[in-house]
Order: sequence, then C-alpha cells, then structure tokens
Amino acid sequence: MLRVGLTGSIGVGKSFVASVLAELGCHVLDADTTAREVVSAGTPGLRAVVEAFGVEILQRDGTLDRQHLGALIFAEERQRHHLNDILHPFIIAKQDEIMRQWEKEDPSGIGVIDAALMIESGGYKRFDKLVVVHCRPEVQLERLMARNGLSLDEAKQRVQSQLSQEEKKKFADYLIDTSDGFEETRKRTMEVHQEFLKSAGGSR
Repeated sequence: MLRVGLTGSIGVGKSFVASVLAELGCHVLDADTTAREVVSAGTPGLRAVVEAFGVEILQRDGTLDRQHLGALIFAEERQRHHLNDILHPFIIAKQDEIMRQWEKEDPSGIGVIDAALMIESGGYKRFDKLVVVHCRPEVQLERLMARNGLSLDEAKQRVQSQLSQEEKKKFADYLIDTSDGFEETRKRTMEVHQEFLKSAGGSR
C-alpha cells in the first residue's frame, strides 16, 4: 500500500482535497477523528492527559471536558505543546494500526492520513509521499475570517501560531494550490492521484 501524508496550514482547503481523494478511491483518515478516539473515556490517552492536567478536565460522566481543556491550552503555548507531546504518540499508534488494517484489506491501495500538525510532530516521516496543500496568504485569511467569524487580527494570529506555508512546502513531494477555487483544486488533486497510482504500481 502507498502511504500518503496530507497536510497544510489552517484555512487552506485541505479537507476538500481529502474529500476528492476519497471520491477517487483512496482510504482517507482525518487525524482529528483519531485525536478524539485516543482520549475517549477509559483510554490510556485520557488517563495520561488527566495525570498532566488534573481531574478538573473531566466531566461528571468521566469524559473529557474539551471546553475546559481548550481554555487551559490556548491560554498558554507551553501547555499546548505539552498536550501535543502527550497525545501524538497515541494518535500516531492509532493511525498506524488503521493503515495496517487498510493494507491487509487492500494491499495495492492508497492510504491517506490528513493531519494539520504532521510536519511539526515529525509524523510525516512515516509516509511514502507527502502532499502539502496551500493557497495565497490573502485567500487563507479571507477563508478563515469567513469560516470562523474572525477579525483580520484574529485570523492573522491563528495563521502565525503555525509553521508557515512556505516552510511546509519545503517538505512536500506534491503541492496542491487551492487559491483558484474548487474546480482547479479538483483538477490538480486528480493529477496528483494519477502520480500516486504510478507509485502504487499502476492503475487498479
């Protein structure tokens, strides 16, 4: 199986690219799904988070109080990094388990993990190919403001809290520019998919 990492900064259209790859027959997993699973009630991941941040991050039923934890980590960068350091090993292990299952079911297939912090965490090194989705900076800010109801300053702050698009592009095997809308993005994604098929051993 060809293992593909899909990443990109906030607001660049990564989810749309992932949806097109799924339509084209790739196995696609959104890392956010895995991140939620590894802190579900009773998991080692949740126990590790409670150990680090205290029982007050739990709701009465023993599940994670995401709002409370979010307030803690977004207020302080050090805490945010600490949480990522705790959770990334659990998330990566879960993703790898899912990819092994895909490979068993579809050995000549293409498995895509969609994750925003793949380069920052070092997780990109596990993949055969890395796709970086990007767009023009002004388009990114417009999308963020529209999608999240942010002011220009708030949108800029979100963008600046991440590794820059230019830095991420340096790691890419393939680049997909979403600046010019859905149709151009779909076309480029289909081109990249054709390259995947060649790497995976030809069309299935």
